[in-house]
Amino acid sequence: MPIYAALESGVLLLHLLWIAWILLGWLVTRGRRTLAWVHIASLVWGIAVELGPWPCPLTLMEQWLEARSGATPSHQGFLVYYLDKLIYPNLPETVIAWTGAAVCAAILGIYCFRIRRAIRAKA
Repeated sequence: MPIYAALESGVLLLHLLWIAWILLGWLVTRGRRTLAWVHIASLVWGIAVELGPWPCPLTLMEQWLEARSGATPSHQGFLVYYLDKLIYPNLPETVIAWTGAAVCAAILGIYCFRIRRAIRAKA
């Protein structure tokens, strides 16, 4: 089913963009309070999904579309194959989960630093 394969590619791309937002969002939020709070909420969500019992909705959608498309990893398109390898590296799941949570926590630390500095500047 070509439509499912195309949709899977789109969801994988969306997943990659979400990961980029999680990793790099702090670079574009300085001076943008609303956007910063959206990014903080995204980081908290990322930690919850990595360490909690809840699966990522994008992963679930990718799996559903992959099952519908009937594609096996060796018959996937170029984009799907490489995006899949980038988003899901061949590492133990616990290593990926704890690393992802640690990165999110470190970025939250950047926000704590910014907030502390803003409070000091006002005092």
